Amino acid sequence: MEKIVRPPGPENRGIIGNFPLGGRDPLGTYIDWARRYGPVFYYRAFNRHVYFLNDPELIKSVLLTNYQNFRKGEVLQVSRSVFGNGLLTSEGDAWLRQRRLIQPAFHKDKINSYGEIMVACTERMMEPWQEGHARDVHEDMMGLALEIVTGALFRTDLAQHKAPFGRALNTVLELSAGARMLLPPVLRALPTPANLRYRRAVCQLDEIVFELIRKERSAIGNRGGLISALLAARDEDGHPMTDTQLRDEVMTLLLAGHETTAVSLSWIWYLLAQHPAVEAKLWEELDQVLAGRPPVAADLPRLVWTECIVKEGMRLYPPVWAVVRSPIRECEIGGYRVPARSNVVMSQWVVHHDPQLYPDPDAFRPERWLGETAKALPKFAYFPFGGGPRSCIGSGFATLEAVLVLATVAQRYQLQLATDRQVQPTPTITLRPRGGVQVIPIRRLPER
Repeated sequence: MEKIVRPPGPENRGIIGNFPLGGRDPLGTYIDWARRYGPVFYYRAFNRHVYFLNDPELIKSVLLTNYQNFRKGEVLQVSRSVFGNGLLTSEGDAWLRQRRLIQPAFHKDKINSYGEIMVACTERMMEPWQEGHARDVHEDMMGLALEIVTGALFRTDLAQHKAPFGRALNTVLELSAGARMLLPPVLRALPTPANLRYRRAVCQLDEIVFELIRKERSAIGNRGGLISALLAARDEDGHPMTDTQLRDEVMTLLLAGHETTAVSLSWIWYLLAQHPAVEAKLWEELDQVLAGRPPVAADLPRLVWTECIVKEGMRLYPPVWAVVRSPIRECEIGGYRVPARSNVVMSQWVVHHDPQLYPDPDAFRPERWLGETAKALPKFAYFPFGGGPRSCIGSGFATLEAVLVLATVAQRYQLQLATDRQVQPTPTITLRPRGGVQVIPIRRLPER
């Protein structure tokens, strides 16, 4: 690899380096480069020009101040085979129209109404657990989050589809990482084994989602889920959403609505198992606030430490580890000229581990979210759900879910690590724990 140097001037002439695809851990590489070269660095991946922003103010300029000059990055554009033109990938007027149609389903009062379903699903998940028997809590969280999003948003039982949906999703995410997504379209279209696996997985996801839509269309009356709301929605011209539009939004919410929360909770269990003092304080809060009863959404204002644990877990292991934008027109960022159609990367992973923003940044310290210190952070020093107009529509839902699941499980069980193996993050679209998180449940409270 060529030696990395700071951008030589405002026109960014010359190549700083070639990203070592398939070599070093990219997460460690990015942190190393950010600490060595400051708020902006540039590298080349294949023929792509990548500008990496590590300063909250520069990130704000892209995601908020000048957001209209940027579109979603290339990997998400390539992911249209999965997400179609849903909220995650659509642009301009199409995105704004869909956002307005879906937004009412994520009103705070509506989100809070899902709390009972979240807790009920969590309690069902724990039914087969056996004290002292090791299990992969990441696999449990994936299944739980999928059940919650289908039950709460779609009022639909996905039990018969859970296993094939999970396998297909794993395939899509596995093949949506690294160099493959940067290949030219002609190479991604070749009938290679990986490309064929990817297409089969997408087809399987399509079959499941279209079946959900068919069931909802044939149901009598409004069942109160998101699909019902989308079926009833009309645009400014009075037109309903087509099945293809419904498919794209449902696919986006199913995948994005369960994968990110499941990943966050998996890392939180991993962290708690290594920090007994933090865990003891969690039990103390749960015992005091809940006194043995199941949590409800109204408990959130009193579950302060529980929410701090969730926030700190998402700081250390942000479920989405980077946001990418592409300038529509040439622009200036941080004193450097950035050409149109280049890639501007803003990494939650890098910013959340910045020692200038977070003292002892690699330490798990939920108390950093108490008091005035957290309030003094720049706006984009912490952005697990993105930011600006394109921030995650389900951030409130995800936070409620994470707190209620954490409270429900921790009230009844302590999860001890089954091995001393260090779990490494895998940067696909999300930040999955490589090899899962093996734990041993130890009962705290008897069955209700």
